[in-house]
Amino acid sequence: MMRAAVLGSPIAHSKSPALHRAAYAALGLDWTYDAVDVSQTQLPDFLASCGKEWVGLSLTMPLKTVVIPHLFQITETAAVVRAANTVIFSPSGLIGDNTDVPGMVRALSEVAPEVTSDRATIIGGGATARSALAALSRLGAVSAEIVVRRTGAADDLRDVADSLGVALAEVRMDSHVADALAAPIVISTVPGGAADGLVPFIPASGGVLLDVAYSPWPTAFAASWNGPLAGGLDLLLWQAVGQVELMTGMAAPVAQMRAALGS
Repeated sequence: MMRAAVLGSPIAHSKSPALHRAAYAALGLDWTYDAVDVSQTQLPDFLASCGKEWVGLSLTMPLKTVVIPHLFQITETAAVVRAANTVIFSPSGLIGDNTDVPGMVRALSEVAPEVTSDRATIIGGGATARSALAALSRLGAVSAEIVVRRTGAADDLRDVADSLGVALAEVRMDSHVADALAAPIVISTVPGGAADGLVPFIPASGGVLLDVAYSPWPTAFAASWNGPLAGGLDLLLWQAVGQVELMTGMAAPVAQMRAALGS
């Protein structure tokens, strides 16, 4: 029996097993998919213990970053954003990929099918913001405003932006936020509730928003948005769709996966 799993610590709350198990059932695969509590210090030993029955892994932060030195091969997308949320077991070794980036694109495109823009805004400057930058680049962005709480918080994104050809401008949460939120595409990468202080600055008619938070949902920020809206569960679905396709080599059964997610 072939095996796959999502790794993290803590991980018991993960919805990934429901998504992947629904996909395997629909595809007629007698595979298992579990949530395994693995910390970053435990990751090397866990990877070494995986036998030939393993097909793939889903990773949460910070494992997305710390796994990279253990990979035989990494895709260009994962290399650019310095994060691999997916590991594929191959005869040659471990292959790292990042389905968060195309997942963001598909989540946005589902609620706004014609979405493209040369200008966009990201709320937050952490690891998820790196994937957001790559997603926005695929949607045509050549400039992005990064809304952060403290000066210099966006510095970690500059090498990613340079490699993608995207010009960055840092915006403090207490200045010029209204202009930033008026961008055609906005991605909030901060934890649930962290962007709620921006509610008074939401434009009367906004572009499309992806708020990656999903618990609690909706956030006050998302609930107040005046435009097309995608949430963290949409991203969770679409990044899992990419993982299923990478692990199985088959088209993912999106309808069954969405039903399992309850969205």
